[in-house]
Amino acid sequence: MKTSRKDFILNAAMVTAGLAYSCRTTAGIDAAKLKSFHPSAGNEQGKICVFSKHFQELGYNELAAVVAEMGFDGIDLTVRPEGHVLPENVERDLPLAVEAAKKSGLKIYMIATAIVDADDKYTEPVLKTASSLGIRHYRMGPRHYDEKKSVPQNLTEIKASLKKLGKLNRKYNIHGECQNHYGDGFGSTVWDIWEVLKEMDPEWVGVQYDVYHATVEGAHSWPLGFQLVKPYIGTMDIKDFYWKKNDKRWQPQSVPLGEGMVDYEKFIALLKENKMNGPFSIHNEYLSLTDDLSAKSGKIKQDLITLRKWLREAGLLV
Repeated sequence: MKTSRKDFILNAAMVTAGLAYSCRTTAGIDAAKLKSFHPSAGNEQGKICVFSKHFQELGYNELAAVVAEMGFDGIDLTVRPEGHVLPENVERDLPLAVEAAKKSGLKIYMIATAIVDADDKYTEPVLKTASSLGIRHYRMGPRHYDEKKSVPQNLTEIKASLKKLGKLNRKYNIHGECQNHYGDGFGSTVWDIWEVLKEMDPEWVGVQYDVYHATVEGAHSWPLGFQLVKPYIGTMDIKDFYWKKNDKRWQPQSVPLGEGMVDYEKFIALLKENKMNGPFSIHNEYLSLTDDLSAKSGKIKQDLITLRKWLREAGLLV
């Protein structure tokens, strides 16, 4: 069997890291399922949402109207403390948000939550309600490493927690996703997400892939991490940045799409190669939550135009 240069490099990197990886098999999971399954399938393909955090001041009807006016397909809604929907009010308020979106010709394709524990009192009500309303994806809350324990010990505990959530996700037919986020928390390296997920069913537990954060942590090596977790990717975050020196420290500075250093040409080529096409969530972290609504909407709409242009040029949108 011939091995491509890309597969050879990837496998060599994994051996060096001490990880038993094969492009065609993953322990405990049917290889054919991993190869063919993508949680973002069917009528979710090519759909672009806006992250509702940027419009926290708006009620459900106004939010839906503004998002529809900008031309988005849907909303990535915050369902978490201080979000558009508070977890304790999810059974009452999430149906209202979904109905408002529907009236404006939109759909809530995904929600951003603080969920990290299957046994938390709000976890099951949030998942049950979201699933009953046709929401297929939820982003989990962030997980942090316990510095008093080793990394392997942390990963063992996180794996056990995610397995419990996976059972609950299966019960309610919803896909729970870890976001890879730059920093020193779980998921920042992307490799640690794969180490935890590699024996789990990608139909129920996976990744909300953030190429911005992947680039911060792996400027040129991020495609390796993408190749590892791609069977588990359900949704994708879209944003851009460059490095800026603040107070003698270099920090990622968020900027409009196309003005930063994220290699979207490479990223979209990988999406096309792997037949992956959303749903996407555009994040506009360069904006202030207190910015004027009209100005904010104009900038976000431009990011939408930019992303759609790139996807059309790649043949991923008609």
